[in-house]
Amino acid sequence: MNNRISISVSNDLATDQRVRKQCESLQANGYTPVLVGRRLPGSLPVKRSYPTRRMKLLFNKGPMFYAELNVRLFFRLLFTRASLLYANDLDTLPANALVSVLRGLPLVYDSHEYFTEVPEIQHKPFTKHTWRCLERTFIRFADTVITVSPSIATLLRRTYGLDEVLVVRNLPDRKHVRQPYSKRDIGVEDNVFLLIAQGSGINMDRGMEEMVEAMRSLDRVVLMIIGGGDAIPRLKGMVDVHSLHHCVIFKPKMTYEELMRHTAAADLGLSFDKDTNVNYRYSLPNKLFDYILAGTPPLVSDLVEVRRVVTERNLGYVLPRHDSATMARTIEEIRNDPRTLAEKRENCLKASDTLLWKFEFEPVLERIRALMTR
Repeated sequence: MNNRISISVSNDLATDQRVRKQCESLQANGYTPVLVGRRLPGSLPVKRSYPTRRMKLLFNKGPMFYAELNVRLFFRLLFTRASLLYANDLDTLPANALVSVLRGLPLVYDSHEYFTEVPEIQHKPFTKHTWRCLERTFIRFADTVITVSPSIATLLRRTYGLDEVLVVRNLPDRKHVRQPYSKRDIGVEDNVFLLIAQGSGINMDRGMEEMVEAMRSLDRVVLMIIGGGDAIPRLKGMVDVHSLHHCVIFKPKMTYEELMRHTAAADLGLSFDKDTNVNYRYSLPNKLFDYILAGTPPLVSDLVEVRRVVTERNLGYVLPRHDSATMARTIEEIRNDPRTLAEKRENCLKASDTLLWKFEFEPVLERIRALMTR
């Protein structure tokens, strides 16, 4: 049996750090990961030390996109030389499960979120029901199921009657940020209190509208928003209307290395997801662990999983409410207590020695070793 593992995603490969870490861990342990995703018109080049394949699809969203993705993926996997299939998220599971059954290949299913409760489909009952039926149908073919937080693992077990769901949080794969920027390096004065909100999912209901509103009452504070998402146009419109260009800076998606260099320059990292749906309620955003790695104490929503991470080791702060006045007042209180902030920064740097991907992913490697030799 060969050591090739086919890893499927529905994105364009460029910015998915969880999948990159999967592949690098597998490669470091003697496997050959073959990463399959798609090519978008604005996709950045991808250079990896393992094979990558990009499919150019006719549709980029909606039911036709998911149907085309799985049809194309099915035929690609049907003739792959891989000995194990690894499906990332529900939108790649049907094709992987069918090929797993037809070819007798072991299947790993990694659910990056509670897909059937994502906010995009909360008010689309037919779409939600369809995805739930697909997951119920195909998850039973997975030899190992993985997800990103203990709460989501519990939901998956209860919903589908699973015996076990492994938890693999989106932890960093290194201890330190390489060549971190200073504030001046990114165009901010040294005596300014710098806030950062980063990530590829700066979307509605993630608290950034209220945060931009809060900037109207904060002095000598700069908010840097890095990444993309459906809330960005609205946020830029708010900055225009309230003339906040001097204190709210937008930067586009960038490489992970560059992103972390910016993050390390900030005084406080923001993660303000609201409890508007089950998926947000139990999420553990990548940016939370990025902030900890960078030594940038996080200020987070009062959600069960993020609160647990932040409070167990005294790493940051919990926002009591999501209104702009509370945000402004909380940030002022944090800035006016530099001793506590410095203590939390030190705690973040200490925690980053153990909150590492290599420890988190080891149970998956053990499971894959068993599946590949059965």
